[in-house]
Amino acid sequence: MQFVDLRAQQERIRGRINERIRGVLDHGRYILGPEVTELEEVLARYARVPHAVACSSGTDALLLALMAQGVKPGDAVFTSPFTFIATAEVIFLLGATPVFVDIDPATFNLDPAHLEKAVEAVAASDVTRYPLPAQGAQGRLKPRGIIGVDLFGLAADYERINSTAAKHGLFVVEDAAQSLGGEYRGNRNGGLASVGCTSFFPAKPLGGYGDGGMCFTHDDRLAELLRSLCVHGKGHDKYDNVRIGINGRLDTLQAAVLLAKFEIFQEEIDARQAVARRYTEGLEKRGVPVISPRVPDSCRSAWAQYSVLAESQEQRAALQNRLKGEGVPTAVYYPKPLHLQTAFAGLGYKEGDFPMSEDCSRRIFSLPMHPYLKPDEQDRVVDVMAGLRPE
Repeated sequence: MQFVDLRAQQERIRGRINERIRGVLDHGRYILGPEVTELEEVLARYARVPHAVACSSGTDALLLALMAQGVKPGDAVFTSPFTFIATAEVIFLLGATPVFVDIDPATFNLDPAHLEKAVEAVAASDVTRYPLPAQGAQGRLKPRGIIGVDLFGLAADYERINSTAAKHGLFVVEDAAQSLGGEYRGNRNGGLASVGCTSFFPAKPLGGYGDGGMCFTHDDRLAELLRSLCVHGKGHDKYDNVRIGINGRLDTLQAAVLLAKFEIFQEEIDARQAVARRYTEGLEKRGVPVISPRVPDSCRSAWAQYSVLAESQEQRAALQNRLKGEGVPTAVYYPKPLHLQTAFAGLGYKEGDFPMSEDCSRRIFSLPMHPYLKPDEQDRVVDVMAGLRPE
């Protein structure tokens, strides 16, 4: 059994992928070829935004978004500690300081009530209001922005996040690396903040055959900045450099692959809904002692992962070992929250600062999830978790 079955998808659309790649080989424009522009136009329409800017990875998408907002040393950018390192890494790369905010254990996303407390704590340099990094406790940080993370495909609560941002004069970036294809209150993920950033890493709901990313925005000025920053800060042309940027372009070949995959993308998102429903119904019917993920009525998850909470770290290990013994792969996203990672030790956070994130990291694990997972395969997963040996 595959955790993510890219081969089944490729077998289905191999002909269209080959046609798209052959087109690039024929015209030879491997950098900024017409497929890149086409992909930007297609995904801008999909995300219901006027601008989409393709780039070289989901990490670079986040970096470009912060660069476009002018993030600099002394700035505090609020985000979740329960995510992949890239979310906070880009803050650090610009000399700014990530200020972590604990999660809502029901959604695994940043808790807006905690966000309000964290922003006020930084503004007042008051660690009694909320745990702060060392710089914040010393009054050396200015609240500048928020990166909301749509973990496992489910949008964060942007209505409340954007409200807090407006109240305190902050920008909001949507880390939609895992959530393209999902929806929030009738809007598509990727278009829920000043800039939305997604990833085309192969295992993502819309993934290429290498790295790639996209920035989405409603803001004409930000779109112009993103395009410049993505190509070494270019002005009228690549030899007219009006600002410092990065080499963040998306390869034309990746755009070609993504265009072929996008033709079946919505069908695959629909299939992911069915897979998630079967898991939830099966786990509940069998009485498996785990907490299944829940999606608020106002949302539709892209189901990048199907992650459950075990009763304890020990029970998680037992369930994973049982599944492994029957050839069922699992994964843990994420085994250690960012505030406890060595890379961020200089911030001065300690164990106990974000109890929800720490608790989830000890109990969470993910089951195989992809659009081509068959019902009998899911039955097998659930039966093994329930302690039944598959036939």
